[in-house]
Amino acid sequence: MDDISFAIGVGEILGVVGESGAGKSMTGYAVIGLLEPPGRIAGGTIKLSGRRIDNLAPEEIRRVRGRQIGAIFQDPLTSLNPLLRISDQLVETIRTHLDLTERQARNRALELLNEVGIPAAEERIDQYPHQFSGGMRQRIVIALALCANPQLIVADEPTTALDVSIQAQIIRLLKRLCRDHGTSVMLITHDMGVIAETADRVAVMYAGRIVEIGPVREVVKNARHPYTRGLMASIPSIGKRNEDLAQIPGSMPRLSEIPPGCAFSSRCSETMERCERERPDLVAVGPSSTACWLYDPASVEPANA
Repeated sequence: MDDISFAIGVGEILGVVGESGAGKSMTGYAVIGLLEPPGRIAGGTIKLSGRRIDNLAPEEIRRVRGRQIGAIFQDPLTSLNPLLRISDQLVETIRTHLDLTERQARNRALELLNEVGIPAAEERIDQYPHQFSGGMRQRIVIALALCANPQLIVADEPTTALDVSIQAQIIRLLKRLCRDHGTSVMLITHDMGVIAETADRVAVMYAGRIVEIGPVREVVKNARHPYTRGLMASIPSIGKRNEDLAQIPGSMPRLSEIPPGCAFSSRCSETMERCERERPDLVAVGPSSTACWLYDPASVEPANA
């Protein structure tokens, strides 16, 4: 990632979208302190409620990660131990972060399972992960993320492996939890449809940078950056039949081989000579911000009086 800056408000869902390899998941892992070596944060700061957390010792960030930041990953089986009952995993997580007895923690676990929509939670709490469907396992992972009433949840592709009807249920669940608990969510996905349905704001990433960020309705309806417009044009439309899907030519450069200037210039139909030698920064364009020389105030012709 390179020069990324954003904030997430209380109870807000910030969608982070882009192609595979854009740096979405790595950004999320940096926030929750799970970057794998040799990955590291080389500059800047990460703050949670005004407190800097990127420089904490491993044991301290582990406590923050469970108590104040929750995580939901794409494959629930990577978050659940197949050898332990659901009750054991929930109770252990709750007691690690909250000062509760075994009975109190179990009652808390039951409340969470009921809240995330596990039917007959009292009967199923002592079952194993393999006894649940994919959608139910993802609900259990969400319950795990909520164990200690975190301020922030980082959700990395939480609906990708689920069918459309289950995706819709998980989306409604995340929105309700934000509304009821005031929990903030960083929602990482490659699906603009999920973003449009779920997020309050969206950050579009390309080659390790944010190229556009703003209110989700504004970005979806009035995308400014050529890359964002390309993403929107590639979404199938129900009303248009027998038409080829639009596609963005070429491929995204590897993060270790970013060219000078705008990283999208080789794939952009509106590129200028300046794009190939100077990298644009985010500039305000209406309620959104975009990193594109098309919107550089110095290069825009003044309107006639």
